[in-house]
Amino acid sequence: MNILVTGAKGFAGRNLVTNLCTLRDGKNRTRPAITIGEIYEYDIDSTTDELREYCSKADFVFHLAGVNRPKDVSEFAGNYGILGTVLEALKSAKNSCPVMLSSSVQATLEGRFAGSEYGKSKLSAENVLFDYAKETGAKALVYRLPNLFGKWCRPNYNSAVATFCNNIAKDLPITVNDPSVELELLYIDDFVEEMLNALEGKETKCGDFCGFGVTHKVTLGEIVELLEKFRAQAQTLLMPSIPDNSFAKKLYSTYLSYLPKEKISIPLRMNSDARGSFTEILKTENCGQFSVNVSNPAITKGQHWHNTKWEFFIVVSVTALIQQREIGSDEVLEFRVSGDKPEAVHMLPGFTHNIINLSETENLVTLMWANEQFNPDKPDTFFEIV
Repeated sequence: MNILVTGAKGFAGRNLVTNLCTLRDGKNRTRPAITIGEIYEYDIDSTTDELREYCSKADFVFHLAGVNRPKDVSEFAGNYGILGTVLEALKSAKNSCPVMLSSSVQATLEGRFAGSEYGKSKLSAENVLFDYAKETGAKALVYRLPNLFGKWCRPNYNSAVATFCNNIAKDLPITVNDPSVELELLYIDDFVEEMLNALEGKETKCGDFCGFGVTHKVTLGEIVELLEKFRAQAQTLLMPSIPDNSFAKKLYSTYLSYLPKEKISIPLRMNSDARGSFTEILKTENCGQFSVNVSNPAITKGQHWHNTKWEFFIVVSVTALIQQREIGSDEVLEFRVSGDKPEAVHMLPGFTHNIINLSETENLVTLMWANEQFNPDKPDTFFEIV
């Protein structure tokens, strides 16, 4: 299957082309029904002759090219003019392959979109494609896109999310005139997945149009509040709740893509003494915290118990002995563990426990997870030798 992508260098085009390449090159094996030959990339610097050639060979067309920030409103005509050029090239080649059109929710021309010149131009493009489909029998897939967001989106252009992510990541000022303004947002990876569905002939139908499985409605104030939490994570180590497929999860991935080099690496505070060191790595709102513990050769650490807190100890280097004893009992449970064969050992509530470095020459490194963040006002940690 040969695929033509117009607007290939734009935000949506770049993400789509990159993912199509992973399928073509066998790096993505999640879509066995899709076999890709050539990927033709058409953009503003391409020639008419190239477009004619691409249209003669394409088995599927993703028309993502468009005009959204012109110097003059008359330039919006390009939204249906460019499409017309593509369709004429397809007709000349007698190619009736499927054509996908990226339209806009503004094409409804209702509510706050009433009178929008951009919306009118997108509506005209929709009608052009539907007329072409009736004339040629080609399959027309019209998607009315809400605001797209995700990696590689250009800030200070036409995406508030991209601008906020870029500026907050770089500690630049942002302006929010009305935090209550609600946006409908589509994550770029969800867009790409639907495009791949369309390639397989499994597009999401919504009457005469096509749609997406999930979009997110969120206010400007909510976006900024989340981004401020993400920025603070470098100091607090606290990761906000980011449930699977949630807007927060997708926004965090987007935010990370705008980090400057000096913020990609986060310095951590190592607490050291004669026994070794202890370093907190990550804290979560609902799932405790992660830490790295280093024990010097032949050192014993721990010797305490908890009422409610529980932990996992995972030794990642050298060999250790973990001992646990229930408070009030003489029975000691012993676990010999090694970085050569990692395993997670529970530290049980009501059991005093320790970890002993069995090496006389090497440091013991242990990854530790506790089910709650450490609270110095209520540490729930009591000394007692195993």
